[in-house]
Amino acid sequence: MVSWLQDISVWIIPATIFLIVLAGFLRRVPVYEAFVEGAAEGFHTTIRLLPFLVAMMVAINVFRFSGALDECIAVISPLLSRFGIPPELTPLAIMRSLSGSGSLGMVSELFNTYGPDSQVGRIASTILASTDTTFYVLTIYFGSVGIRNPRYSVLVGLTGDLAGFLAAIYICKTVFA
Repeated sequence: MVSWLQDISVWIIPATIFLIVLAGFLRRVPVYEAFVEGAAEGFHTTIRLLPFLVAMMVAINVFRFSGALDECIAVISPLLSRFGIPPELTPLAIMRSLSGSGSLGMVSELFNTYGPDSQVGRIASTILASTDTTFYVLTIYFGSVGIRNPRYSVLVGLTGDLAGFLAAIYICKTVFA
């Protein structure tokens, strides 16, 4: 089963890109021109979102360097260990909803320590792929359209992250046992 999953993971992104280009060709869409136009529009969107990104990065760094992240890890780790969840994944569970690059750095550290094919490495990879940077997404999307009251979106996003975190652990322990 593992080799079958590895074969699919190697070809899924090139196949998706090929299907997008093929669909554009069949619909007679000028694919290259549409890509360039979208890239130019994306550049303007990036400039508009820059203040929101700076504010979020400052908040994340304050959270990390103030010691609040370490305190959260100290509180959550014993609870996760009771459920058989490796304590090495606790920082990733907290950081993933805050920062994609921060969580990617944590996964790189786990790879260097345990190896990418270890149980911890596989679970970390699956968590990275099955959860989202909820606060980043809310900051960018809501900031770009001027939404001030997120209502239930924070709770829904964090619930989805928790579900993805737990599902990643369960699936990896089942598939790679």
